[in-house]
Amino acid sequence: MKGADIRATLTSMLSGEMDTADIASTLIQIETEGVGAEQLAAGAAVMREHMTRVSVPDNAIDIVGTGGTGLKLLSISTATAFVVAGAGVPVAKHGNRGASSPTGTADTLSELGVNIAMTPDRAAAAVSEVGMGFLFAPTYHPAMRHVGPARKQIGKRTIFNRLGPLCNPAEVKYMLLGSAEAHLVRPMAEALKANGVMSAMVVHGDDGMDEITTTNVTHVAELNRNYITEFELTPETFNLDRVSLQALSGGAPAVNAAALSRLLEGELSAYRDIVCFNAGAALKITGKVDDITAGILLASESLDSGKAKSVLSRLAEFSHG
Repeated sequence: MKGADIRATLTSMLSGEMDTADIASTLIQIETEGVGAEQLAAGAAVMREHMTRVSVPDNAIDIVGTGGTGLKLLSISTATAFVVAGAGVPVAKHGNRGASSPTGTADTLSELGVNIAMTPDRAAAAVSEVGMGFLFAPTYHPAMRHVGPARKQIGKRTIFNRLGPLCNPAEVKYMLLGSAEAHLVRPMAEALKANGVMSAMVVHGDDGMDEITTTNVTHVAELNRNYITEFELTPETFNLDRVSLQALSGGAPAVNAAALSRLLEGELSAYRDIVCFNAGAALKITGKVDDITAGILLASESLDSGKAKSVLSRLAEFSHG
């Protein structure tokens, strides 16, 4: 399905003009025909037209993944967000509850005492005043209620699983975006470019992770203004140990929240290494540092100084205000 057709079709879906059976069959058709940069850019434009927008500082970043890896890992992007915010870059963290895994960002944050049901105004204020705010996807994408029953009926990944992370309600210009699908790394970078993002990395680990991984090679498509370059990252390049997936295994929200708390207290672990790796990349994307190596050092300082931990405690308090 071409971009113009995707635009018209998704507009009908999100406007409530299409019934569940037609939505389900159309989503399956889109999947069968294939999703690439053209479809993602058009679909993201439609979702953005229907979302509730908020305003945040110009240098804010989102650190988000598509999910759907089935790996049941610790909360990596959530922890990365605290570390980046502690390093002085505001984070507008877009996320949801876990779908294919037992624990999503919203589940972990709830367990840590953050009110995920903040109003959009309060969440945006948190980005400015605390350094990090959480944008709970259902609050900002109310039109998605029209496609929910069909997506549940299908029970498999659809185009909407890729579009959600592309559509931050704060329309941030900087993103670290993880894809669970290797073939969509470049197309997702193209879609970010088409929708006005200035600087981003779209990443996929050879282990299936929608993060920069420390267990294997990570494939990256980096958007820098209008240019996209592709390359690979390995942990050894940055003096980080290569570990097993088991070393990063997570579980229920309480398990992941406890591990994140220990990380913020300064515990040395494989979890810390992968979070600092991702935070280093995020800090490079925003121009806070010149390269990932410097970003990893700044991320370590954010943890060791207690600044990352302070962001969590302040966000928890602010979110209930």
